[in-house]
Amino acid sequence: MPDEAITGGLTAVAGLEVGHFTDPRRPTGCTVILARGGAIAGVDVRGASPGTRETDLLDPVNAIDTVHAIVLAGGSAFGLDAAGGVMRWLDERGIGARIGERPGADGRAPMIVPIVPAAILFDLWVGDPRIRPDAAAGYAACEAATRAAPAEGNVGAGAGASVGKLFGIERAMKGGVGTASITVGAITVSALVAVNAIGDVVDPVTRQVVAGARSVDGKSLLGTMAALRRGELPTALATQAGAATTIAVVATDAILTKPQATKVAQMAHDGLARSIEPVHTMGDGDVVFALATCASGQRAATTLVGALAADVLAEAVLRAVRAACGIAGAGLPDLPASSDLAAAKR
Repeated sequence: MPDEAITGGLTAVAGLEVGHFTDPRRPTGCTVILARGGAIAGVDVRGASPGTRETDLLDPVNAIDTVHAIVLAGGSAFGLDAAGGVMRWLDERGIGARIGERPGADGRAPMIVPIVPAAILFDLWVGDPRIRPDAAAGYAACEAATRAAPAEGNVGAGAGASVGKLFGIERAMKGGVGTASITVGAITVSALVAVNAIGDVVDPVTRQVVAGARSVDGKSLLGTMAALRRGELPTALATQAGAATTIAVVATDAILTKPQATKVAQMAHDGLARSIEPVHTMGDGDVVFALATCASGQRAATTLVGALAADVLAEAVLRAVRAACGIAGAGLPDLPASSDLAAAKR
């Protein structure tokens, strides 16, 4: 996608807010996408090691089609606890599905149940694994949520993210959060992603590796796919279930139905396939949520929205590793950022 087409981040879609919580004790955290007015939602899970909550609810054959927040979190399966704090924050504000309308003389109000799907990534090998996002972290992310352009890099769910792990964490690099959007005619399509892939991040235009597995001396990019084609074998740890995961939200202000949002989520995975190699592995739990706020009042072809979603998601992946900062130190693996390797060449 040409750079001039990128107009902003996920919050360029009206009706959405983004908040990060980044834990000061170790690189981990969570990111919440708030849809206070509700958003039609779909999801597609492609990785073999997903950690999710409420994704079955988003199946097009199931009843509820509207969500009030999406949570992306580090901390492996422990990080799903963050959604509880998001539910509490929404509940305190009366935001949620109205369950049990009870007309009659008693005048009791309906029960409000916030719908908060979530997905997690594995970052427990970055610092003390006993520290992971919890309900308080999710609540804090809601408190931080705004309509401003979301921060990128080492924040929220991407704080402890890494990429290029097929040959071991000691040869990996720093991942992070990235976001991008595009407006075409009367509709806007956007994406936000926490990139924590087993594979390398590649530029889909040039096919050059931007961040990923490093050479044995750690000073240059290896090129994971080229190494595999030469017969170099991945480490046993890298092929274990749940070692990584890239999680994302794509969104539009166009009017979509739940089945259409599901198709958009499916098509958006093409953006991951263009920018991460290999992707959807046994060690990844890759998940893409799709949201439609319908705020533009415009209908749009599902194929158009899905194609644009894949494009902006690929751009968001690139932005994530380019915005990331390297980490190192006591108890932390040495994870340089793409900018660190570029600077070393100069």
